[in-house]
Amino acid sequence: MKRFLSGDEAFAEGVRLARPAVISAYPITPQTVVVERLSEMVESGQLNAHYVHVESEHSALSCAMGASATGARTFTATSSQGLLYMAEVLTYAAGGRFPIVMMNANRATALPWNIYGDQRDSLALLDHGWIQVYAQDNQEALDLALMAYAVAEHPSVSLPVMVNIDGFALTHTYEAVDIPEQQQADEFLPPYETRNRFDFEQPVNLGYSAGPEFNRHYQYWHHRDMLAAETVIDEVEQRFAQVMGRQYGGMAEEYRTADAQLVLVCVGSVAGQVRQVVDQLRDQGVPCGMVRLRYLRPFPAQRLNQLLAGKAAVGVLEKDISFGAEGTVFTNVNSALAQGGNGAPTMNFIGGLGGDDITAAQIRNAFARLAALVESDQRAKGAPAAGSQWAEAAAGKASTSAPDSVPDPVPTGIRRTEILSPPQRVADEYPRPGQPGATSSAHSSNCVVFLGVDDEGEVA
Repeated sequence: MKRFLSGDEAFAEGVRLARPAVISAYPITPQTVVVERLSEMVESGQLNAHYVHVESEHSALSCAMGASATGARTFTATSSQGLLYMAEVLTYAAGGRFPIVMMNANRATALPWNIYGDQRDSLALLDHGWIQVYAQDNQEALDLALMAYAVAEHPSVSLPVMVNIDGFALTHTYEAVDIPEQQQADEFLPPYETRNRFDFEQPVNLGYSAGPEFNRHYQYWHHRDMLAAETVIDEVEQRFAQVMGRQYGGMAEEYRTADAQLVLVCVGSVAGQVRQVVDQLRDQGVPCGMVRLRYLRPFPAQRLNQLLAGKAAVGVLEKDISFGAEGTVFTNVNSALAQGGNGAPTMNFIGGLGGDDITAAQIRNAFARLAALVESDQRAKGAPAAGSQWAEAAAGKASTSAPDSVPDPVPTGIRRTEILSPPQRVADEYPRPGQPGATSSAHSSNCVVFLGVDDEGEVA
């Protein structure tokens, strides 16, 4: 059955189909609609579950962990500051091997206060032991609600899963979504069974301590089983395709990469925009493609190296910045490529912070920068500079977003991180904190943005 649903509503339908026994809820924008719809389902009798309205996000995850420890399938949801408030409990849930599923509506973190979507909240917590997956659209959001339980509850995994959905871009945007029948969902996802629970007949140790002599064993087993999740994810997606008729591309999916020389790696809903730009540039002779990272934990290093082997340049477009370094996704991609012996030059593009638009012009400019990077490397090696032709083609319709028609070649051997910035001196219109005219809550710019800032941190 198809319905016109927001991403929040679609995910709530997926949770309903999964038949959780306990839902712990604390609302926070832009996640609120998920727990609202689930409360309505419980009230109407559509969903037979204990609905617990707790007093904070910390309590929401604590409640879910306690319920999971009794052997119940559990669900909770959060966003942004709420996820950060949960941080203490994240490691308890992961280390306790409780297969909770949590939806996180990706949203900017304060300060400045902002309710719109970027991915700094979840990416800041990659190392807290949870499987992390990112949806591209509302259909995938619903489907991931079901698949997340199948992965989390698999005996060789037994780890919590965080399903990330872009705030507002997905959570509050409506599109047609195919809702499976309950019979299909039950065929795909059987009732939850585990020995990792309170049991008076066969007691086990839960929430234990482990000193230096034994602690490393638990950490190794956690890491081992996180890696084992890669195989389980593939198996779950194959079974989902058999039951539901929808096939996903694994932990990392590609688009037109087979013969591509310039590849842009991205995460989440922006992949739809990147696909359109790839098609446009292909029509103009630019050999470009896209890789969408669906899972960031476990990180699909082997799959990524397969997709990016032999490419002339790789860019990473992300809605995140690790201040003082580079984008977190960029760090992970570079590490994987280095371990795989892939020496392709890479470049980082930061955009979408605080819900700012990532435009088609910016994406074209990103490909133009990658082409200029190839040209620079080719000239350094004395090879024909095919990159210059690609750069000209890619920059052909990006003139509104770039100061020059063709980006300057990028010197090799330097950190290549670009910030997508508004095309005016931000400090003039929106003073920095501490400057005359600054207020406690800075506004965000709605201007078209372009790639590049100079060494002084001002707009190029």
